[in-house]
Amino acid sequence: MLLLLATTATLAQPTPVGLWRSIDDKTGTPKAEIRIREGADGVVTGFVEKPLVTSEQPNCDLCTDDRKGKPKVGMEIIRGAKKAEGEDHWEGGHILDPDNGKTYRLRMKPLEGGSQLQIRGYLGPFYRTQVWIRVQ
Repeated sequence: MLLLLATTATLAQPTPVGLWRSIDDKTGTPKAEIRIREGADGVVTGFVEKPLVTSEQPNCDLCTDDRKGKPKVGMEIIRGAKKAEGEDHWEGGHILDPDNGKTYRLRMKPLEGGSQLQIRGYLGPFYRTQVWIRVQ
């Protein structure tokens, strides 16, 4: 039975689906818990489930799209990403930083067997990288 469980665990592919603790790339401190879900079409979305720091601006006043002025808690910050064919990463979507209102092209890659998630946001030739920690 233990051998069967070990084999099943090694065959399981890491996925971005789950609850993640976002870690600020500038300070290294946890900022929020983000819930990532996968729709029936394979597209993943992510929502701010719980803030871990108090924000002076509870709404996304700097957003420039349909999220402008909306509360950050419950906000969809990841949109449209899909697993890249034959690869171990998800791309093609966008991620919003609700603190500065900027939207970045997105690439997500599970690390450490799925216990971490590399989030890379691209704005033109420039990018920001964060490594999130799986909560569940």
